[in-house]
Amino acid sequence: MTIIQLETFMKIVEMKNFTSAANNLGYAQSTVTMQIKQLEEELKCDLFERLGKKIVLTSAGERLARYAEKLLQLEREIYLEVPDTDEPTGVLKIGISESLCYNRFPQILTEYKKLYPKVDIRLQFIMHDTFPELLKKGELDLVYTLNPRICDENLSMIYEQRESLGFYVNPEHDMAKEKKIREDNLDGVPMLLTSHNCSFRKMFLDDMRNHGYTPNIVLETDSKEVLKQFAKNGLGVALFPDMAAVEEVKTGKLVRLDWLGNDYEIYSQVFIHKDKRFSKAADGLLKLIML
Repeated sequence: MTIIQLETFMKIVEMKNFTSAANNLGYAQSTVTMQIKQLEEELKCDLFERLGKKIVLTSAGERLARYAEKLLQLEREIYLEVPDTDEPTGVLKIGISESLCYNRFPQILTEYKKLYPKVDIRLQFIMHDTFPELLKKGELDLVYTLNPRICDENLSMIYEQRESLGFYVNPEHDMAKEKKIREDNLDGVPMLLTSHNCSFRKMFLDDMRNHGYTPNIVLETDSKEVLKQFAKNGLGVALFPDMAAVEEVKTGKLVRLDWLGNDYEIYSQVFIHKDKRFSKAADGLLKLIML
């Protein structure tokens, strides 16, 4: 059993297709098929069931996947930590909230690559309800998220900073004329909100319902960019983090309403799994985030 075989196995698990996995890894399909056959022969069990064009893990395959994830994570940590050098090397897998990528994290990442060119950064957008499991499984090394304060006994929070949400409209929108707004001002107003699994949306809906109002939601989307486009076209009031609208406010395409209602506490936070050692590569990134 080799690391290469396990990497191939996990890529097939991820893509659910031998051909797609081979193309992604740059192998011939025959090579991928051979590697899995060798694994199955060594372990004396089938790892996949072939159901027509679809493949699914057998129970043995599911057990192997749990161990393979841990071994591949350990391999990444070896390359990050073992070389006798002050300069980090290896792969750092980062989960990140979309909102942090508008005007903050790209600058951090650019500076990081200048300082640590030997670290291979791999990014993945995450949601607040799924990233703890990704850290637990070793699919991510570190998470940089924007959410209400998160408390999880399996996570170690190594950084936290208070951030803010805002309500945004086109400068010509009727709401833009209101000097101060509260929950009652948004009763019946077309709202542009994030999707069901977003904590920002839940905070707003809970607040409105606690005040006895039912919001008029006309758009739900995972994309802050789509929310901004609809708001710029005057189709409603959009709620999203202030950091996502810096350029639009600067150019006058959106205005931020003066909100005097309930305070929605959100924070940018950095997490690792409680059992994971904080690597030199991760420490270098954290220092830039804290600047």
